[in-house]
Amino acid sequence: MRKYGWNNFKDLIFRNPALVNQDLDVDDQDENTGRGNWASKSEYILSTIGYAVGLGNIWRFPYLAYKNGGGAFLIPYFVMLVVTGIPLFFLESAIGQFCSQGPINIWRAVPLLQGVGVAMVMVTLIVSIYYNVIISYSLYYMFASFQVPLPWSKCLSSNCNKTPTVANWTLNISHTSSDVASVSVQSPSEFYWDHVALQRSSGLDETGPVVWHLALCLLLSSTLVAAALIRGIKSSGKVVYFTATFPYVVIVILLIKGVTLEGARDGIEFYIGSQSNLTKLTEAQVWKDAATQTFYSLSIGWGGVMTLSSYNTFHNNVFKDSIIVTLTNAGTSVFAGFAIFSILGHMAHIYQMPVGQVVKEGFGLAFIAYPDALSKLPISPLWAFLFFFMLLTVGLDSQFAGIEVITTCLVDAFPNIFQSKRALLSIIICAILYLLGLPCVTQAGIYWVTLIDQFVASWVLLVLVLLEIIGFCYIYGGNRFIKDIEMMLGNKRFIFWLWWRICWFFISPCIIVVILIWSLMTFEPPSYGSVQFPLWGLVLGWCMVAFILLWIPVVAVCKVMRAKGNLLKRLKLLCSASEEWHPYLDVHRGERYSEERCCHMTNPMSRPEANVNVITSSWL
Repeated sequence: MRKYGWNNFKDLIFRNPALVNQDLDVDDQDENTGRGNWASKSEYILSTIGYAVGLGNIWRFPYLAYKNGGGAFLIPYFVMLVVTGIPLFFLESAIGQFCSQGPINIWRAVPLLQGVGVAMVMVTLIVSIYYNVIISYSLYYMFASFQVPLPWSKCLSSNCNKTPTVANWTLNISHTSSDVASVSVQSPSEFYWDHVALQRSSGLDETGPVVWHLALCLLLSSTLVAAALIRGIKSSGKVVYFTATFPYVVIVILLIKGVTLEGARDGIEFYIGSQSNLTKLTEAQVWKDAATQTFYSLSIGWGGVMTLSSYNTFHNNVFKDSIIVTLTNAGTSVFAGFAIFSILGHMAHIYQMPVGQVVKEGFGLAFIAYPDALSKLPISPLWAFLFFFMLLTVGLDSQFAGIEVITTCLVDAFPNIFQSKRALLSIIICAILYLLGLPCVTQAGIYWVTLIDQFVASWVLLVLVLLEIIGFCYIYGGNRFIKDIEMMLGNKRFIFWLWWRICWFFISPCIIVVILIWSLMTFEPPSYGSVQFPLWGLVLGWCMVAFILLWIPVVAVCKVMRAKGNLLKRLKLLCSASEEWHPYLDVHRGERYSEERCCHMTNPMSRPEANVNVITSSWL
């Protein structure tokens, strides 16, 4: 060791092909033996569906449909799916599959904007922290469902009313999660959520101790994710056969049970039945909600779509896959709404109040209203267990992809270090996310979860996707990228690409700009129910936004400073694809990329900037 020095020893270890290839998560039959591929097409489809179908499909879409005219809402929803959702999902999937790289290295196509990829990873990292906490909530309620009777079916305090009047129930809805002292009456499920499950404090200023049953559930969820990702896509691809399909089994069971209950028809009528309000289509807010739901439910801009597709074989029909996944995601949202509203209709029937009085969204639906409704059913522990187990599997699928984004980017950036240590890397990432999630399982934890969700998983993603469209469609060149896609799919007729050109160049970016401007103009400081966040909390939220978006100019400035030549030449170089932008394997590069590469290698002085190493294997 003394004779050769550390650098020589490091090179011997990390550059030894025998050691680098040891324990790689690849099989001999993989097309890409450097990174590995999905073991089968079905694993990719199920993983992508599991990533796209998240908690928002279950606890947000039904509420939006009810709020925006019932069945009438389906018209703007599917219109936005066609003009925004499918085109952008197809674009991201094609980008990842073409170069077989994660969301950072795909910006070899436009080096100046590589900070967009880093920002995507930062968003996924921060969101994965609180998403893991939501999974722990599901785990806690799932374990609580083994009790008979259900613990949230009975009053645990004089501050609780088991059969609330319409007035009291309305009070609880409008003051959900308000300070305990200011609420005179709560339903049993709301009391259980606030005082037993969360042990919620009065606000973000009152952190309180760690809620240990949630901390243990958080540890279990982190362990489950780490175990599923121990071999990357080779292990998670097997797990999704269960986690991506089981939610549909539960939804069908709940729907069959729900439609047999009294009041179920009233709930479905409220959802998308005869009470649909077509006049809502004249309101701009309805179209904005439809576009936003389509955009976020497909997880566009998070980096996960690119990451999952990067493990496809090069000639995989990514267009067909995009259609399957996006339509399945939309169908799941609609289908889940029937199961949700049929049982909420039964709940309204029991309480003898309008369905609209029991409808909530988000945490209120998943952990207050729906558990309350399930507690009124015969064999209620069984239905509660199935529901929360469904939430668990839906959450795990999305978390798998989120962790895979982080892992893939690290492996792609530093293959010599991490490629043979993927299992250890996954465990370390899950352990770090567990530690970072501990503040979210204190008595003030729900406020932290809400703060992160409303600041990070919001309009920030619109900025990233808009820059993604600008980068690939306007700077790199949409027509040029279409030729790249045709290298994978084969030549297509002009009429086929006409629609995608219209969407990528005009319709999708215009819609995103409108939603972004609207979101900023109508921005209101987030709150949890009636509990307002302190000023320092809001400042911290904006700091998270700044931390994400600052990567874009910082990386761009660093690249400009490292390039050579005058400023114009540097910018021109950084807005051109680097020599490392090409299909991963030589056999797939064809004449387009092999000839260019040969030209650069044989005549490097043909370009004054050719000696500049614009893109390295690292992020910067």
